[in-house]
Amino acid sequence: MYDVAVIGAGPAGASAALFIAKAGKKTIVIDSDQSITKRAWIENHYGVKEITGPDLIEIGKQQAAHFGAELVQDKVTDIRKTDDGFDIQTEKETYSAKHVILATGLWTDLAEKIGLKTKPATEPRIKTIIETDGQGRTNIPGLWAAGTVAGVSVHTIITAGDGAKVAINLISELNGERYVDHDILTPKE
Repeated sequence: MYDVAVIGAGPAGASAALFIAKAGKKTIVIDSDQSITKRAWIENHYGVKEITGPDLIEIGKQQAAHFGAELVQDKVTDIRKTDDGFDIQTEKETYSAKHVILATGLWTDLAEKIGLKTKPATEPRIKTIIETDGQGRTNIPGLWAAGTVAGVSVHTIITAGDGAKVAINLISELNGERYVDHDILTPKE
């Protein structure tokens, strides 16, 4: 049983997974390799002069794995509520997690299939998004949404930030107090 399953490893999903795994939570990231970021050339991501979308995604996945997130390439076909969390069915396997973050970018078909409330999007070329409470919670307790699928701008810096925000909110809920993750640069002696 994982503490958190993140569905999608684009900027929102990998960012969420990085924070969750670094907080010591057992984390799995299930990615279908369909991120629109894979087609991007990026020159507007803070701290990065320029990068290809595939390279940004790969770095994000490596960072999440560095902190202990398990990465699986597979397509999620269903998510079912259980007594102690969720069963996540993929094309190849079933995984169990206490919480799930959907970071599926443009795709809301899974969200609609499992009963999440959706609404029309306002971002150009995005038709539908998952309705959240602004913290990332959906209408199904324990199911969260982050990034473009949750209604934020498609820009990688914004979706990555939203993934981090949702992760911090989820970790805070799990811990019962506000979670803050700040590493400190120590001077060399």
